[in-house]
This record gives sequence, C-alpha cells and structure tokens, in this order.
Amino acid sequence: MSPAEAHAAVEQLRADAATAQEHVRELTGLGTQLPPRPPDVVDRPTWAAAATAGIVALTDGARLPVIPATARKLTATTTGLQAGAVLSYLGSRVLGQYDPFGGPSEEGRLLLVAPNVVAAQRLLDVPFDEFSLWVCMHEVTHQLQFTAVPWLRSYFAHEVCDFLSAVEDSASGLLERLPEVITSMRRGSGGSGDGRDGPALLELLQGPRQRAVLDRLMALTTLLEGHADYVMDAVGPSVVPSVSTIRARFTERRRGGSVLDRLLRVILGVEAKVRQYAIGAAFTQAVVEAVGMTGFNTVWSSVETLPTRAELTQPDQWVSRVAPARA
Repeated sequence: MSPAEAHAAVEQLRADAATAQEHVRELTGLGTQLPPRPPDVVDRPTWAAAATAGIVALTDGARLPVIPATARKLTATTTGLQAGAVLSYLGSRVLGQYDPFGGPSEEGRLLLVAPNVVAAQRLLDVPFDEFSLWVCMHEVTHQLQFTAVPWLRSYFAHEVCDFLSAVEDSASGLLERLPEVITSMRRGSGGSGDGRDGPALLELLQGPRQRAVLDRLMALTTLLEGHADYVMDAVGPSVVPSVSTIRARFTERRRGGSVLDRLLRVILGVEAKVRQYAIGAAFTQAVVEAVGMTGFNTVWSSVETLPTRAELTQPDQWVSRVAPARA
C-alpha cells in the first residue's frame, strides 16, 4: 500500500469503530449509557507487544510453582521461544482484539490490526468499508461485554489465575492419567454429548480441579465469542450490505489454508476457537428467538446466570433453568 492508502485505511477503521458502537449498543442494549471509547489502530509488532502486556496483567495473580534457579534458566528460554512463535503466527492473522487487561487503566484497550484487516479484505475480495465495519462490530461487542458488565473482568481473571495456580496439582497426577490420555486419543474425537467436541489434549492432561475451571472458562469464552459473531451478522444488510457474502467467504477462509497451517491451528487451539464461534452464535440466536434480546441479556446478571458448557448446545435447558423474562 502507498502511505496515502495506509492512512485512509487507518482512518476508515477509526470511523467504523465509532459507527459500530452505535449499532451494537442499539442491537444488544449493552452500555447505552457508557461514553464511547476509541480504538487503537495498530501494526503487527504493536499488537504483539500489547498482547504480551495483557497476558502479564491477566496472570499477575496466579500462584505458580517454584522452579529451581537452574531449571528456570532453561524454561525461561524455551518458554520465550514458544511464546514468540505463537505471537508471530497469530500476529499475522488477528484482525482485532479487545483486551480487558490492557491499557493504562482498567477500562481495557480495543485494538484493530490494520495490516491484517487489509490483507483479509483483499483475500476475500469484498468492499473494504463494509468489511472494516463488520470486523469492528465483533470487537466492539467484546468491548461492551466487559465494560457494561462490571463483574466480568474480575471473574475472568480469577478463573484464569485459578487454572494456572492448579498446575502443580495437575503435574503431580500426570503419570496416573497417562493411560486415560492414550486411550482417549486412540478412540478419536467422537462427540461426548455434553457440549464438547470430543476430548482435547489440553483437557486430558489436566487434573480434576483444572478440568472444572477449564469447563467454566470454555463456557464463558464460547458465550463471548458466539455473542459477538451473532451481533456482527444480526445488524443485517441495512448496515453491511454484503454481510452474507462476507460471512460465507470468511467462514471458508477459517477452514482453509495449507496442511501446515491447519496443523498449527489445531496445536494452538485456533480450531477449537473456531468451533466456539459457531456454538456460541447458535446459542445466542436460539435464546434471542425464544426470549428476545432482553431475555438473553439475563446471562450478564451474575456468574450463576452464565450458561454451562453443556447448556451451550442445549439452550432450552438454560432458558428453563434461568427463566429469563420474555420480551
């Protein structure tokens, strides 16, 4: 891109983020009284630095096991290399991100990665202004989820830290769980009937305490991602005229890639995240159709009204348990 084209793309993203605020608030009813918060339109290295800082802030309260000094030198190097590789891979693919733990205050930080948005738009061959607004809808929804629901940020941080703090218990029982891990991997990934897509390696390696926390985290992130995916399509063609074309081509893009790219997505959990979008969006749509958006917003009332992992694939069970007011 020429400097002028790059500047125009950045300005378009900033304007679309402001427009998306209006549409998302009107559709969801979230944060209608909150002041608008502008995004940070960034390049890939800035996103990687922001992601690193956000991870540091998020995991600050974790009680990690004590590692001897000699071993720490080795683990620090290998972990640093692994983290760098992951950030490098994701840094060329992430279109945007709302980081509730980033920025100078507890208000979080909305990031839009301009080079990646442009690259994806060109690959999909769709209008830039429509694709930009569509992407902003998703990320602004995340921003409003965390800013309009006061307890969500602290709950998410507590669960992550609890998960990391249980790593020592998980490691101590790893040898006892190895037969179960090997057997489950040999069976393949048949549906388990409880809202899971089959036993993931990450889950199989966890002890009972970590699995319980992971269940809650997976349920929460599936809700957040699915809700945002629902919103970005629900605004409809009156806002994004080519929304159906963008969604079809974007979904195909998520599934595509080389064999190596697909392998990396599995290893890094990106494939699992893609499934989260579909499950969470289907849950949101089913609940909205049953009880309206006002009834759906009952999910944000408290920790107790969040759907369980099993309820995400059985939205009628969540409606029966929570009994939201129909609207």
